[in-house]
Amino acid sequence: MVDFLTALLQEYSLLFMFLSAFMSATVLPGNSEILFVSLSASMQLSAQHYISTPILTLLCSAIVGNSLGSLTTYWMGRWFPKMDFSQSPHKKVQWVLAKIEKYGAQALLLSWLPIVGDLFCAVAGWLRLNWRLSFVYIVLGKTLRYIFLLYIVINYTFL
Repeated sequence: MVDFLTALLQEYSLLFMFLSAFMSATVLPGNSEILFVSLSASMQLSAQHYISTPILTLLCSAIVGNSLGSLTTYWMGRWFPKMDFSQSPHKKVQWVLAKIEKYGAQALLLSWLPIVGDLFCAVAGWLRLNWRLSFVYIVLGKTLRYIFLLYIVINYTFL
């Protein structure tokens, strides 16, 4: 049974990575970083190269899935009716609102953060920020996160 699951994960690793990254960037719970680190470490151990084509395709799959998940959260936020959340008792909501109102779409560079990252995307949609510019900053933030994770994996895999 374990061999079957291992073979299944290896065969469909890009699909699993995309789905995990997509779901973890929406309001659904998930953690794509664990899957990314484990898949990239196993690929590096088998390839014996710092960067290879399978690693780059895994990286692209994670970035695209996570970015599209955040864009989905953005559009979900855009569907919310306009309400006054400035007096919200939730500290996280007030903090995110203050950052997005101050920095605009550039605040979405922080969309990779756990818990509040999804909130950043939803609030950006709710505030009707330009979706194209928002998507650019989302992709940039997600790319930096996965490159940083890959950097950590490379340093600890080849010690």
